[in-house]
Amino acid sequence: MRSGSTPPRKLVILTTVAALGAALLAGCADDSAGGDDGGETTVTVGTFGVFGYQQAGLYKEYEKLHPGVKIKENVIERNDAYYPQLLTHLAAGSGLSDVQAIEVGNINEVVTTQADKFEDLSHAKGVDKSRWLDWKWAQATTEDGRTVGLGTDIGPTAMCYRKDLFRGAGLPTEREQVGKLWAGDWQKYVDTGAAYMKKAPEGTVFMDSAAGLFSAVYNGYAERFYDSGGKLIHRNSPAVKTAWSLAVRAAEDKMTARLKQFEKPWDQAFANGRFATVACAPWMLGYIKEKAGAAAEDKWDVAPAPRPGNWGGSFIGVPKAAKHKAEAVKLAVWLSAPEQQAKVFAAQASIPSTPAAYDLPEVKNARNPYFGDAPTGMIFSAAARDIPTLVLGPKDQQIGNAFTDVGILQVEQQGKSPAAGWRAALKEVESAVDG
Repeated sequence: MRSGSTPPRKLVILTTVAALGAALLAGCADDSAGGDDGGETTVTVGTFGVFGYQQAGLYKEYEKLHPGVKIKENVIERNDAYYPQLLTHLAAGSGLSDVQAIEVGNINEVVTTQADKFEDLSHAKGVDKSRWLDWKWAQATTEDGRTVGLGTDIGPTAMCYRKDLFRGAGLPTEREQVGKLWAGDWQKYVDTGAAYMKKAPEGTVFMDSAAGLFSAVYNGYAERFYDSGGKLIHRNSPAVKTAWSLAVRAAEDKMTARLKQFEKPWDQAFANGRFATVACAPWMLGYIKEKAGAAAEDKWDVAPAPRPGNWGGSFIGVPKAAKHKAEAVKLAVWLSAPEQQAKVFAAQASIPSTPAAYDLPEVKNARNPYFGDAPTGMIFSAAARDIPTLVLGPKDQQIGNAFTDVGILQVEQQGKSPAAGWRAALKEVESAVDG
């Protein structure tokens, strides 16, 4: 997830050059780290950013349960560096970790072009597809029923908002009342923004960015850029048209801080209290806390989004070229079980893709003291149950970026007309699809 550009998991920002350097080192390490040492089998796990397995103590727990097995995690901070390396190693059939993570924006391409390079996990011991959300399982499964990855987290969307700024603008502050302001309709959210701007506390605006709004809106529709038959529909898609219309209105009516998400000025705006709302997936709560700091504790809160959508999420699969395939399959099945997903949620608020985890105390009873003791487990798990079955295509990520990072950015930051921004976005989409 998930902003115009696919955000790095848990958003640890490094330069692409540095990440690529780490990628090469990790790739070289894979070939040697997978060997046996003193009778121990080292199973390697390749991820981008922070998946929470180490933070939740899962690797140590698994090693204790399976004497003779050691786990080594190879981490590349950004998916835009990680995924190209994964494709290169898959093509070469070497340099792969035993378990490899796959981001949701790339899963369709993996399913349609790389499935023969991954183990089919659909019949692995301990796997029951009914444990996962139907749409999550379907995303990683080929037409002939092979499953290339087991779902880890998902990114159900809520709205994070500043209670102090809402109060200053004469709006309600209790999360239940706030949710009712825009319940069921993103148009109501933008209308609330217009009301906020009439009495906005000095120096503040209603939302962080038009691109963020665009992403939150279109991710609540089943068909966005492709239809169920795989045909490109981005020009006439109701999801794209609705999201574009609302985002452009917000930009032209100066409701946004005109910021690009996950860049330094955006980070600083959290600390400065520049905007009152931001669409947020569970993983963003920690990010807001880090950037807004202790001074903003209990000023932020969480309310349901106008419509459920998904921003982010991943899978873990086992390449056929993995050095320790049998052990890797066992580990992937264990890591993705509801009990382990609940432990990851407790460690870093990543919402599980297995509904059984929602009733476990780690999720069901979760509250976030920084956000006014908001019942985040209940808010995000309720949204997760209502996310539509998203239709993904091979260039989903690139098409989304074309609209947010090119089209909307030109309207919001460069003052170009919506028509000019739209044309620029379509041109960028054509380039991405043809390329």
